[in-house]
Amino acid sequence: MMRTSSVRSQEDPLSRALRPPPSESETDRQIRLQQEADARRISEQIDEELRVEREQLRKSRDDVKLLLLGQAESGKSTLQKQFQLMYSPASLESERMSWRTVVYFNVVRSIRQILATLEAWDDIDDGSDSQSTMERQEFSQDDFPLVGTSQPDFVGSHSGVTLSPPSPSDLLSPTKHSAISEMRRRLVSLTDTEPQLADRLSGGIAMSGSGKGEVYVRSGWQARTIQKTLSVAETDPLVDDVATMLNQSREDIRTLWEHPVVRALISQRKLKLDEWADFFLNDIARISARNYIPTTVDDILHARIQTMGVAEHIFDVDIHGKTVAWHLFDVGGARGQRHSWVPFFDDANAIIFVSPISAFDQYLEEDPRTNRIDDSLQLFTQICSNQLLKKVHLVLFLNKTDILRKKLEQGLAVSKYILSYGDRPNEYDSVVQYFRAHFLQVHRRNNENRRVLYTHLTNVTDTKATQSIIGNVRDSIFRGYLQSAALV
Repeated sequence: MMRTSSVRSQEDPLSRALRPPPSESETDRQIRLQQEADARRISEQIDEELRVEREQLRKSRDDVKLLLLGQAESGKSTLQKQFQLMYSPASLESERMSWRTVVYFNVVRSIRQILATLEAWDDIDDGSDSQSTMERQEFSQDDFPLVGTSQPDFVGSHSGVTLSPPSPSDLLSPTKHSAISEMRRRLVSLTDTEPQLADRLSGGIAMSGSGKGEVYVRSGWQARTIQKTLSVAETDPLVDDVATMLNQSREDIRTLWEHPVVRALISQRKLKLDEWADFFLNDIARISARNYIPTTVDDILHARIQTMGVAEHIFDVDIHGKTVAWHLFDVGGARGQRHSWVPFFDDANAIIFVSPISAFDQYLEEDPRTNRIDDSLQLFTQICSNQLLKKVHLVLFLNKTDILRKKLEQGLAVSKYILSYGDRPNEYDSVVQYFRAHFLQVHRRNNENRRVLYTHLTNVTDTKATQSIIGNVRDSIFRGYLQSAALV
């Protein structure tokens, strides 16, 4: 005979386990009800977070992910600032005060480099062989000369006077020697602030393998700098002290910068400064003003600090009536940081590869045997041949054309550093065509998918020209994005 299950035997075992005990007191009941309410609230919160995450994932499929790739000092961060200036100017405006620290650091560093070179020249001028010893001094090969030529007759772009063949030691009379020594003594307090400014910017982070003591900052350093300022009675005592010293020393700085010995050292390539040094030192009266705040366009674009890791910037870009979120990733370009690029390759839509073609006379800080142009070509080869990037929209910026023009006008011979250039004309059009052809050749050899390479000659500190190019790049990326989306 079949036995019929009772209603109680069909009860859900979980419900039976959760049923309160018959002896439950009123206090225990209130506690239980509160716990059940808390559990429901947490469950509903998790459900809402999952819903928001699904919605964000759905929207993110329409986003454009753009990588800025290239070696260190190629101009990637300056290009990122141009994007920010074009699509999010308010955010750049809000960062102006934080960039004051960077400008001061750039100025103080340049002054220290000048004084250190003069001191080294003093040492070798005490009876040693100036030429051979000076050539053995370890000046940074990775920095751009402000002006430079191996020709004996050169008209200085800043002083407007013709420099004669004699070496800087010939110009250094006892009176001038004494004047420089006195300036060095007066400026020592200012130059001593360089490591403190560096620490303020980097947050105490040191980057190994940087032979010239570069300062590296992580994403969000602007906010941290502003927060540091606001946390100390609305001012930063260090930055205020540097501002005061700059204001008090402005005449010494101007005199030092325009000194014939300094001009001669620069013209004969005995003194190599960072590429932005002339921009700030030529305008030291404005930079050293007590109420100085960096300008959004010129000062912030020329201010230089190295990026460490990957910094993401998000812009809402309007394209033909459709607003699309662009995620722009600015990455550190030093050899030791390039491994951090790979995780961003998988879902990238486009790459702008930035190569400084003015760097034909420079070598990697990490490897003094490697020419920077050669390193840039090798890096571009790795990008073009990477299987994860075969369908990514590719744009090439041959950057720093303004510096290239200046070097060629000063008589710097490309064939001296790039032997394969041979006896081709040492002229801008010929040099640009030569370098461009090599990058195009790399692309052709690694282009089995017949991908188009969009190439632009750029000077990313030129806002008007760069923003016009960015507009063209935006349209070309969006066309490629729509085509790829249609195929999915």
